[in-house]
Amino acid sequence: MLVGHLYSKEGLSGGDGLSISRKIDGAWTMPEKLNIRNYDNQGKFFSAYLANDGKTLLISITRSDTQGGEDIYVSFQTKNGTWTTPLNLGNKINTASDEYTPFLASDLTTLYFSSDGMPGFGKGDIYMSKRLDDSWKNWSEPVNLGPVFNTALSDYYFTIPASGEYAYYVSASQAKGASDIFRIKLPKEIQPNAVVLVKGRVLNAVTRKPLAAKIYYETLPQGDTKGEANTEAISGKYKMVLPPGSLYGFRASCPGYLSVNENINLNQIDRYVEIEKDLLLVPIEAGQMVRLNNLFFDSRKAEFSEASFPELNRLVNIMNENPSIEIEIGGHTDQVGSEQDNVLLSQARADKIREYLSQKGISTGRMLAKGYGESKPLVPNDTETNRQLNRRVEFLILKK
Repeated sequence: MLVGHLYSKEGLSGGDGLSISRKIDGAWTMPEKLNIRNYDNQGKFFSAYLANDGKTLLISITRSDTQGGEDIYVSFQTKNGTWTTPLNLGNKINTASDEYTPFLASDLTTLYFSSDGMPGFGKGDIYMSKRLDDSWKNWSEPVNLGPVFNTALSDYYFTIPASGEYAYYVSASQAKGASDIFRIKLPKEIQPNAVVLVKGRVLNAVTRKPLAAKIYYETLPQGDTKGEANTEAISGKYKMVLPPGSLYGFRASCPGYLSVNENINLNQIDRYVEIEKDLLLVPIEAGQMVRLNNLFFDSRKAEFSEASFPELNRLVNIMNENPSIEIEIGGHTDQVGSEQDNVLLSQARADKIREYLSQKGISTGRMLAKGYGESKPLVPNDTETNRQLNRRVEFLILKK
């Protein structure tokens, strides 16, 4: 949860800034400061929104480079956990008056915000604009959401769940007090782009007990980390929102465990979808097997595609971080083709992975490569889905 101001153990400590608190075992942690480079708010008010990817922060503050009063800025989390200097979104979004309460939809493209400086129905109307590129300064012309949302009084704090079907916002109009929260069905023309909600649990692969872990997701074949999420500590439940149009790899990370990476192809998705997928973490112990789900080979060949490199490089990291580990790389096929050809194909694929790890500095003495062909199917080879499950590469921990 994103909270305003800075905090000490005694409570609010004063000073400009933003903090974050996490819910662990049903309780909220002490808010920790977000280290935003060159953060400076010269005004009395501010608002902020942390996007669903956990890496993009929208802030409305007053600085020396504002267009007028309060402007909207964006800051990005860096690899070391700090945040970049706030970047002004430019004069298509910001005016000579105030812009505030930004909300970035789950598609990471559609921005909703309130403005006092654009033509509208009153003070503080709500507008929508879409990001046109990755510069974060090139936006479509803001669209006023119209009289259904906007009144002669202030309308602000617009927000939408991942489904994009309903909107929630605060308005002083028809309020029982100073301002009230309202819920309204969102017309199709002002809905954000569709996204996919992936949810499930992170479990110990052996005991099936839930684990507290961090989830990372990336686009393939690039391997660029696009976002992260945390599980609930007790239940191991997680949720993450992914924009359609890409092949994603995702994994859970927890000390003392090896992640079983998963992938999901959202290239053909054009509507809101919810997908359930549990993630298994394997204890680092002799005898444990890990399936390499994000290896992609050309059909009936030992050459792996570019999308396989992130998975291979993680295996390199595992070997480097656990220098005493010895593994067997096992290749497996379905029953298509002759038994002899399948043994040769699976051996060639296992050898190819061993060769790649060796080129990255891993001693060949720590790795065995074994082709099992079609001899160890996970499931019957009676459907294409099952045959796909049987075409796999695994590594077995021989020595911890």
